[in-house]
Amino acid sequence: MSVPVRIAAPTALVLALLLVLSACSATRTTGEDGSGWRPATAGHPVAGKADAASGVVLDAERTTPTDIDLRWRGGGSGVSGHVLEFATEESGPYTVLQYLPPQVTSYRHPDLMPNTTFFYRLRAFRGPASEPVSVTLPKGELTAADENAGHDWLPARKDPKRTVPGRPLRSAGAGAPTGFKATVKHANGILFTWTDRASDEAGFLLESRAWTGSVYEPVVLLDPDVNSTGLITLPTEKEASYRVRAFTYGERSNVVRLTTGESTGP
Repeated sequence: MSVPVRIAAPTALVLALLLVLSACSATRTTGEDGSGWRPATAGHPVAGKADAASGVVLDAERTTPTDIDLRWRGGGSGVSGHVLEFATEESGPYTVLQYLPPQVTSYRHPDLMPNTTFFYRLRAFRGPASEPVSVTLPKGELTAADENAGHDWLPARKDPKRTVPGRPLRSAGAGAPTGFKATVKHANGILFTWTDRASDEAGFLLESRAWTGSVYEPVVLLDPDVNSTGLITLPTEKEASYRVRAFTYGERSNVVRLTTGESTGP
């Protein structure tokens, strides 16, 4: 799944499809030391060790003929997270793999086309987040009554009533969304609303933290000026904390290049 974040879906059928796609998507690896990096198989060279002007250095390693592990280090101050992108030509176009929180420093891109050259780069994003809200959903799954009630609340919207004259996000302490609220619509659906107080955001990120987790992760990418969106939740999100972040893009890392080998599959 080559999308940065989960996309809200209006029906249980589409939700099931998203879950299947998620199972086939690139996954991060996590080490016992908490660094987010699992040592890769020995014997495969690391690509892309050149220093990046931004201070973020991205490395890539082919751990199997068609699996590439990426890791990075360094970065500027005040980074809210990174966007990992890839392309099959150095000049692009680049496709977003994932929006990642700052605590994550590795990513696995699996099951790639054999004998293909891939280019990767990392882009920082920065911006303030709203105050979080905790949500506990009813037990059970989506019912026929929920389906029949419709999902007109689900699409992202721009409500002028919740937009005020904003300030640039680059101003210290400015632009954080306020009035962030979560309204439970059914056993698998939440409507989020907030007031947009930024004037120059590249977009918004809806972030969630599982009840047993310690890190907020981006789950939905939204356009500038949006201040309302619905979410169809995953089974692990019956109890979770949410917040919304206004952000702008920052500096990029170096570009790394790696070529996959022959497929070993049947």
